[in-house]
Amino acid sequence: MSSAFALFETTIGRCGIAWGHRGVVGVQLPESGGEARTRARILRRFPDAHEASPPHEVQEAIDGIVDLLHGEASDLSAVALDMDGVPEFNRRVYEAARTISPGETLTYGEVAARLGDRGAARDVGRALAQNPFALIVPCHRVLAAGGGIGGFSAGGGVTTKRRLLAIEDGGRSTPLFRSL
Repeated sequence: MSSAFALFETTIGRCGIAWGHRGVVGVQLPESGGEARTRARILRRFPDAHEASPPHEVQEAIDGIVDLLHGEASDLSAVALDMDGVPEFNRRVYEAARTISPGETLTYGEVAARLGDRGAARDVGRALAQNPFALIVPCHRVLAAGGGIGGFSAGGGVTTKRRLLAIEDGGRSTPLFRSL
């Protein structure tokens, strides 16, 4: 598959986005070490991609990500994702995660319950750890049982997850965010 990518500036650093003819194939959060490392990571993930100006629908996704990271309301649920090669269970998890609004959270168990299998919380966690669509599929909004932060596989790990949640909190004082 022929794909392209672009890097773009956000409040948390340079992010990347890759796309193909069927939609976005991946989002890359900033890597420690700056733009060169973010570009290298996206090229490792999508070795056939070339850097290009994003088409209109991808630019809209970029604008939405930038707005979201700036603490503004941004609905990314309509961004077309190319999930070819994504396992069926993961697709279902990603679709469920996309229904979580900014500033809101669910637990891994609650996502599993939405999928009809309360016992699949660990499987939900594994699927989210493989999420190629960071922010568009808001895996950072899924927490461990009891409000624990859980894991986060993007650069910066749990620190990045906390930062994303705090940005989306927008100054509201919910117990989860107060503990950050």
